[in-house]
Amino acid sequence: MVTTRVVDLRSDTVTKPNEAMRCAMAAAEVDDDVLGFDPTAKKLEMEVAKIMHKEAALFVPSGTMANLISVMVHCEVRGSEVILGDNSHIHVYENGGISTIGGVHGKTVPNNINGTMDIEKIVKAIRSIEEEMYYPTTRLICLENTHGNTGGRCLSVEYTDKVGEVAKKYGIKLHIDGARIFNASVALGVPVHRLVQAADSVTVCLSKGLGAPVGSVIVGSTEFITKAKRLRKTLGGGMRQVGVLCAAAYVALRDNVHKLADDHRRAKILADGLQQMEYFSVDLNSVESNMVYFDIKNSKISADRLCEVLEERGVITMPYSSTRIRLVLHHQISDGDVQFALTCIKEGVDQILTGGKNGKIVQNLINIVPVPTV
Repeated sequence: MVTTRVVDLRSDTVTKPNEAMRCAMAAAEVDDDVLGFDPTAKKLEMEVAKIMHKEAALFVPSGTMANLISVMVHCEVRGSEVILGDNSHIHVYENGGISTIGGVHGKTVPNNINGTMDIEKIVKAIRSIEEEMYYPTTRLICLENTHGNTGGRCLSVEYTDKVGEVAKKYGIKLHIDGARIFNASVALGVPVHRLVQAADSVTVCLSKGLGAPVGSVIVGSTEFITKAKRLRKTLGGGMRQVGVLCAAAYVALRDNVHKLADDHRRAKILADGLQQMEYFSVDLNSVESNMVYFDIKNSKISADRLCEVLEERGVITMPYSSTRIRLVLHHQISDGDVQFALTCIKEGVDQILTGGKNGKIVQNLINIVPVPTV
């Protein structure tokens, strides 16, 4: 019997809306959100603002738009510059929008392996007022928590507070790309509002770890959100009866935060299993949230080929580089799925090394006892 089981570890953005979300979407009370009257959108925004201990919030289609709007509000004066990590999502993966659309210059500081930037390097990157004839004006610092490209590492509240102190000292703003800020909160055991206390604005992606089908939320002061809403319209993010989407996002926020701890636990199990295979190396200390990066040590195995073989067996992954693969856990991955994935990875490697052509894995050859979810 050929298995039809699929374990999708490409990202936590691949989750499907559950029955509770679909029911909420069908029953959502809606109105025109561009005119400011959609009650379900207002409910979600008020809830996120309350959780973050900020004055106001705004629902937008994506995290990329959320970050772009935030940077543009803080840097509305031409000739502005933002300090951000050289390996940050805003700098690497958001199509250069802050410069091509926002007209904002990015000043990169090296990200450390734990996702931070050295405080002294941030300070050094701040432009002197005496040099404004020649250089852009520093108006913003951006942090990312959790930090995706370093393995989902969590920035501590102590570190974030220190960056906030630097921002205040130099009269500039602090923005947190908090796409997975709830993952950081759960992993660190720190209330999410405390993690973002020093920030002037925060973006939260509800369609990643929390499993909503669509949407991010920007939070900040009332004045900041008023400007953000205007920019959302400018960028084409006004979506009329958006309560249909906000209803599902509200369910995700209500029901799925407590599931993140299990995602983190399963990530560690997955990392431990990979580390035990001679073909791979995993920095176990880097597995702090729901991401696992593993490096392939055998030159006969490429990341592309391994991903191809795994997909044939029902495990969907994406290469990060020619020798590295990233796996991301989410609430629709069970303990049994983790064990299934580990078995497929081991058998997939054996297939590559022996030159085998087995495609689909045969269910009765897999000796897996699913572990009950806790």
